Amino acid sequence: MTHNAKSGVAHFAADSDEHALRLTRELLSFVPSNNMDDPPFVSTADPADRADVALNSMVPESSNQPYDIRDIINNVVDDGYFFEVQEHYAQNIVIGFARLGGFSVGIVANQPAFLAGVLDIDASVKAARFVRFCDCFNIPLITFEDVPGFLPGVNQEHLGIIRHGAKLLYAFAEATVPKITVITRKAYGGAYCVMASKHIRTDINFAWPTAEIAVMGAEGAVGVLYRKELADTTNPEENRQRIVNEFSEKFANPYIAAEHGFIDEVIEPAQTRPKLIRALSLLQNKVDTNPPKKHGNIPL
Repeated sequence: MTHNAKSGVAHFAADSDEHALRLTRELLSFVPSNNMDDPPFVSTADPADRADVALNSMVPESSNQPYDIRDIINNVVDDGYFFEVQEHYAQNIVIGFARLGGFSVGIVANQPAFLAGVLDIDASVKAARFVRFCDCFNIPLITFEDVPGFLPGVNQEHLGIIRHGAKLLYAFAEATVPKITVITRKAYGGAYCVMASKHIRTDINFAWPTAEIAVMGAEGAVGVLYRKELADTTNPEENRQRIVNEFSEKFANPYIAAEHGFIDEVIEPAQTRPKLIRALSLLQNKVDTNPPKKHGNIPL
C-alpha cells in the first residue's frame, strides 16, 4: 500500500497477476484505442430516465455532517457501477470511470466523508492528472461538487497549495471535452471556482436545492463581516446567531448563483441521472479548441 496510499505512484492495487490483468482490461474498456476515436459505447438495460428518490435525502440536513459521495455516484451511473482510480490516495477526492446511458464518462467528486472534502495538494494533483487523461481520450467529465475550500495550514502553504491547486484549475479550463457539474452541497470560495465552475468554461452546471454557493460558510462570513457590529452589542451571541440565520437564508442556496447565470438549472436530486444523460446528449457533437500555440504553460 506504500505506493497506492502514500506516494500515489500506483493507481490500482491487485492481489495477483490475474487480478492486475482484469483491472487493466476493465480500464481499457472505458478508453478509446486512440485519441481520434470516441470512447467505447456499452448498451445498458438501465433506463436513461430512471429517477431515484433516495437521492433526495442523501445529503444530511446539517451542513457539517459527512456522507459518502460514492453513494450518490453509484445511484446515478449505469447499473450502479463505478470503476474507481487511485482509491487509496488523497481520499478527500474521488476519481474514476463510469457510464451514463452507455457512454463512458470520467467522474471527479469531492468526498465529504474524508477531511470534509477539502482540496489539498495531493487531491488537486490527483484530480488534475485524471482530468487531463480524460481530455486526452475524448472522455466527458462529470463533476460532483461539495467542497468547503482549500485545506488551511502553514504546511500546505509552504508546500505550494496555490501552485498545485492551480493545476486542477488549469486542467479543467483547458479541457475541451463535454464538462458537466452537479453541486450537491458546499461550493465555497476559490475551491468552487476550481471544481469545474461556469467561470472556467464548464458547459452545463446543475445544483441541488441543498447547494450553497458562497465565498465561505455563514458562520465564517458573519465573523468577518459583522465582527465590529457584534462586539458593540450587549448580547453578541444571540445577535450573531440571528445574523447567521439571516445570512444562511439569503445566501446558503443556489438561486442567487442561478440568477447570475452561474448555475444553469436547480434540479431535484432524484432527477440527476436523467438530467446528466440529457446534457451529455446535447453535448454529443461539442467542438471546442484552445487558442493555437506551441503548448500551454501548466503551473508545474
